[in-house]
Formats: sequence, structure tokens, C-alpha cells
Amino acid sequence: MSSATSTDELATLSALELTGSAPARLELMLAAGEEALECERVLKKAGLNIVGEILRGQGEFYEYNHYPDDDVYDRESHAQYYYHAHRGIPGEHGHFHTFLRYAGMPEGVTPVSHPEAPAGEAAIAHVIAISMDAHGWPIGLFATNRWVTGDTWYPAGDVIRMIDRFTIDHAYPSWPVNRWITAMMRLFRPQIETLLRERDRVIADWVKRHFDVDVLEDRRLEITGYRLISVEGQMHHVRVALGG
Repeated sequence: MSSATSTDELATLSALELTGSAPARLELMLAAGEEALECERVLKKAGLNIVGEILRGQGEFYEYNHYPDDDVYDRESHAQYYYHAHRGIPGEHGHFHTFLRYAGMPEGVTPVSHPEAPAGEAAIAHVIAISMDAHGWPIGLFATNRWVTGDTWYPAGDVIRMIDRFTIDHAYPSWPVNRWITAMMRLFRPQIETLLRERDRVIADWVKRHFDVDVLEDRRLEITGYRLISVEGQMHHVRVALGG
């Protein structure tokens, strides 16, 4: 796994990633941050958190199981996500995996052909994972190798075009969690873009060093990049970039 950035590096990278961003994009990010914080606020007011809310009523918690059992899917946007946990990332309770199915993808995206990947109208792209701590709040973002989620592999540029199409606009299993995860994709779009491009660079480098294996199925390569995140910190940098 790629090492996580330090707090100082996080601040520097966040500021750099926002440099040159159009004011309209920054305003959208700021609004998304306010939405994410509002979702967290109403949950905290009831003694709840993001993870606890998604696990509520789901029975005993088991590593690797999807929560909820049948994932969360929006039939209009074709966005999808689930939460699960397994050993691997220090300080993490579990993480959300986010996807976009074929019917919601922009025109012109072209997957990399792979015998294990869903194809045609069954294609599904993994966008990013959101790492959560033991208190049920976000601590990081990370990108993965193809075998981790069994998705269809699209180049970073294609997945970046999918980010804004990720929307969960219904109340199952939790209206605030669905609003929150949608907002997180908008607020941290620059970091998601960075991680996706890094993912492709890591994969390409792995091919050069391990040319005798199928890199997308190589269990030695799981996480291609990880970034610490802070909702409040990101909003601060957005405000600075806007001149406020």
C-alpha cells in the first residue's frame, strides 16, 4: 500500500490541487462541503455517525460483507456504493466503495479488455474508496487495483469524467448518508482525480517491473494510493482559493 500523506503534506497538496481551479468549481466544492457537514451535524445531534447509520438494522457486522447486503443503487444515476471492513489500513474501521454502472457513464469511455471484468451493459467502474475511522467519520481516500472490487477497468481520464455523475438521490438506507457520500465526491474531486492518475502510473510502473504477471489480478498490488482527508480542512483551502 502506498503510504499516507502527513498532515503537513496534506495541507500543501490540498492547496496545490486547488490552484487554478475555476471559481464555479470551487463554489460547487464549498457547497458540497457545507452539505457534508450538515449531514454529519444532523446525525451527531441524534448521537449517530455516518458508519453507524449505514450499519443500523443490518444485523451482526462481519468483515468483508457488504452493507447493506444488496448495496445502495440509484436507478436514475446508476451510481452504487457499499460499506465493508477488513484488515489492512491502520486506524480504519472500514470504507465505502463507490461505483458507476454502464448506463450512467458518459459517452466515449472505453474500458480495458480483461477476461475477469464485467463487459458490455454489465460494465461497472470503481470510482474511489472513502476510508472511515472507528468513530464513523471520514479519514482518507484511496484507489485500488482491479481485482479488489472486480470492476471493469477504465483509464483514469474516463473515470474522472464519471465523478460528477455519482449521485445517490433517494432515502435508502439513509437519506443523510446518501447526501453525504454524494457531497464527498464533489468536495474532494481534486484529490480523487490525483489518486486516479496516480493509480494508472502505479499500474504502468508495476507492469514494467512485473511483466510476467497480469497486473490487474496481482494480489501483491491492492491499494495504489492513499490520501488523508479533512472536510473542514478542505473547505478552508477552498475558501482561501476563492479569496475569502
